Amino acid sequence: MNRYDDPSLLLEKLKEYEGIVGWKSPSNIALIKYWGKYANQIPLNPSISFTLSQAFTQTTISYHSKIKRSEKVETTFYFEGKLNQEFAKRVKNYLDALLPIFPFLTQLDLTIKSDNSFPHSSGIASSASSMSALALCLCSMEKQLFGTLEDKDEFFRKASFVARMGSGSACRSIYPKAAIWGESIDYEESSDFYAIPAKLALHEKFRRFRDDILIVSKEAKSISSSDGHKIMSNHVFREPRISQAKKRLHFLLKALKEGNYNRFGEIVEKEALTLHGMMMTSTPAYILMEPNTIKIIQEIQNFRNMTGLPVYFSLDAGPNVHMLYPASIEDKVHAFVENDLVKYCKNGEYIKDYLGSGPMELDFH
Repeated sequence: MNRYDDPSLLLEKLKEYEGIVGWKSPSNIALIKYWGKYANQIPLNPSISFTLSQAFTQTTISYHSKIKRSEKVETTFYFEGKLNQEFAKRVKNYLDALLPIFPFLTQLDLTIKSDNSFPHSSGIASSASSMSALALCLCSMEKQLFGTLEDKDEFFRKASFVARMGSGSACRSIYPKAAIWGESIDYEESSDFYAIPAKLALHEKFRRFRDDILIVSKEAKSISSSDGHKIMSNHVFREPRISQAKKRLHFLLKALKEGNYNRFGEIVEKEALTLHGMMMTSTPAYILMEPNTIKIIQEIQNFRNMTGLPVYFSLDAGPNVHMLYPASIEDKVHAFVENDLVKYCKNGEYIKDYLGSGPMELDFH
């Protein structure tokens, strides 16, 4: 039994409990990708990500004790102001799975409200921000009701553990700047069960890095990341991919610590293309990139070759492009975006993002 599987946290008797908790939690962009998993949300390979700032989910949970006791989780879910039964079903399944950790949930009526600052299910890791925000809310509920999790490190470690159960990449959104998830020989404290902060692994050059998210499409992906992970289980390149990811993580960590832009960019771009290569060689095979995705990648490569500026691309499991570069060249890059890239973006839209300070608890006082 994991140390977080604690069935003792039950309200002793039904009283008038009510309250509200809320968190704003960011998405993240994986530099070394997590793709494929074992049972219980254990990753096939370790991963590292940059924590973003402007691409986030804001979630609140209002709760009160049930008038009539039952053994079921009762919840009403609103997404962007509207009742959403599809998301409500996923959230309920998630909460049901967490009952060994939060058994008190069956004694409360829950109203969950969630809003994104970016298009849902379009490949900007919406599950990372949404599930991390929800996990943080659950930990805040435990803290309010029982006075536990007073230690800050323990609070965020449990939140990361719980977020992982809903979405693997969500466990990395708990920490500022950068996070590592998955056992790695490079970090003795790394774990398959939760992420750890990697802020100290970053050279000063990378701590103010930018990530412009170029919105090629706002449509939901043709295949979900969850289904993509399942297909990976029987992939012909599964074992070589695991070995490759571990080696790339080692060399990327070295580049991040040394402030080596060129080595960083080389690894990150190869990882992005590898992720989509694994999709295209799966059974069944599928393609999430669109023609404008390819055009943006080519434009970025040409711009870098002509100017010598450290501007690189990455991709999540979708068509939208993340453009990574240091803050010191922001003006030049934004001119490049406006002049050459917005024509490939849906309605000319892109998100100016950057490495962020992690989740923020909402203040209801």
